[in-house]
Amino acid sequence: MRRQAHPNRTPTVLIVGNPNVGKSVLFHKLTGRYVTVSNYPGTTVEVARGTMRYRGREFTIIDSPGMYSLTPITDEERVARRILLRDRPDLVLHVVDAKNLARMLPLTVQLMEAGAPVILVLNMMDELERAGLSIQVDALQQQLGAPVAPTVCLTGHGIDALKELIYERLTAADLSHRD
Repeated sequence: MRRQAHPNRTPTVLIVGNPNVGKSVLFHKLTGRYVTVSNYPGTTVEVARGTMRYRGREFTIIDSPGMYSLTPITDEERVARRILLRDRPDLVLHVVDAKNLARMLPLTVQLMEAGAPVILVLNMMDELERAGLSIQVDALQQQLGAPVAPTVCLTGHGIDALKELIYERLTAADLSHRD
């Protein structure tokens, strides 16, 4: 699914996830650009693009409409799937509501089965903790075989660690493509 590395090309990161999990807030935290956030169907069909600058590198960040599955039913899901397949991003951030992890993991698995390099972003960790729940992040990472980043996008908690993870994953990918 990943496109061929090119030394002068800016790596692309696609943000995906169900509606209302914090994708647009994460987009703002990574790029500094605001996106209109709406909580009803048909409002986020346009796609936002921005640039994240981190440790001397630039990364193109794409905020996609909400989706539940790689088998699209709605126009929003069709747009998100088209971006995933057409743009073939270098990295996919699957943002989930940590309180509803079990309901959202099937999309993570679909993305990984499709060959997408995924980081699972466990957003709203503060709400999970307020509900008296917890997630064993290390165990989840091992089980998935993919990085997991706990965040609270509204406050910025975990965003710096996520930026570092994005940098590490894409820098390692660049180096492995040059061999």
